[in-house]
Amino acid sequence: MNSNKYQIPTLPLPFDVETKAVLKQTALASRKLGELNGIVEKIPNPEILIRTLSLQEAKDSSSIESIITTHDDLYKAEVSMKQYSTIAAKEVSTYADALLHVVDIVKGRKLITEGLIKEIYRRIKHNDGGYTTTPGKALINEQTGEVVYTPPQTIEEIQHHMRNLEAYINDDSMSDEDPLVKMAIIHHQFESIHPFGDGNGRAGRVLNVLYLVSHELLNLPVLYLSRYINHHKKEYYDLLQLVRQYPSAESWEQWILFILTGVQQTADESITFVRGIADLMMQAKHQIRRELPAVYSQDLINNLFRHPYTKIDFLVKEIGVSRPTAMSYLNQLIEIGILKKLKMGRENYYINHRLFNFIANAFHNPNP
Repeated sequence: MNSNKYQIPTLPLPFDVETKAVLKQTALASRKLGELNGIVEKIPNPEILIRTLSLQEAKDSSSIESIITTHDDLYKAEVSMKQYSTIAAKEVSTYADALLHVVDIVKGRKLITEGLIKEIYRRIKHNDGGYTTTPGKALINEQTGEVVYTPPQTIEEIQHHMRNLEAYINDDSMSDEDPLVKMAIIHHQFESIHPFGDGNGRAGRVLNVLYLVSHELLNLPVLYLSRYINHHKKEYYDLLQLVRQYPSAESWEQWILFILTGVQQTADESITFVRGIADLMMQAKHQIRRELPAVYSQDLINNLFRHPYTKIDFLVKEIGVSRPTAMSYLNQLIEIGILKKLKMGRENYYINHRLFNFIANAFHNPNP
């Protein structure tokens, strides 16, 4: 079969992909997801994790497509009310906003429609154009210049395959595959349809999280799958292409095992990360209670761990104190080593340096 030709299958697949190896890996991945959900629920205010992890997800998801920024740019943008110092910081924060917005929708509807997928694209790219109508798009090997894959070229083909994908996502009577197995198939199918002119990779990785949330395998968007893909980029693209060139039960098994292993590993890493955040919160809580009992409140702890960078306006808004009181709190937290002050332009920012360093180090290496 020519490498740049691929007949996109109509879902469900015409053969059984739930082999013994796939079922075994599905069980391992499912167990880890359950453990992750349980640990997240024990955090006093679990929503404080969402923004931090969604920004990390956005950072690595976007870096796959050469949109690279730093933790510093991201968090400074967060406290600067979206005053981005770089275009890259804007791109990844926009991704995080899109992720959080559509997760809220799916938790209410339990459906993932074509309209919602277009909404993901609209929010990621700030583009209302929808599916591409420009023929001639192809995926190119950057090293050789060779066309390795040609996705559907007409709007009619794209609409046909996306309608089939929508049905497969939402109608469980179409197949009895485990939702984790279906997620792997959905991801491959979406990336192969390649319905948008740009941003398909990021939209596809948001779709992964949405599907897990819709099937209640994930309560909050705290699974960091893009990082796994980024660290196994060559294998990811090789397996995508293997299934396109040689669609068979065997090639699909390799692809599904790769995605399931990613779910298991990233859930395990997220568990370590969430436990680390919980430990830091507890340390800060005990220290503030001991050294600044008049300052302590759970709302203050939540604020300090919702934003690795914070400022006076955040405290005023989130814990309901006056500006002089907020300034006094922040200065006292500096004195006991909880925060460090940073001046940017005319404003002062207060860094939860233990949290900031933990986040940066946790996601710096492939195996935190």
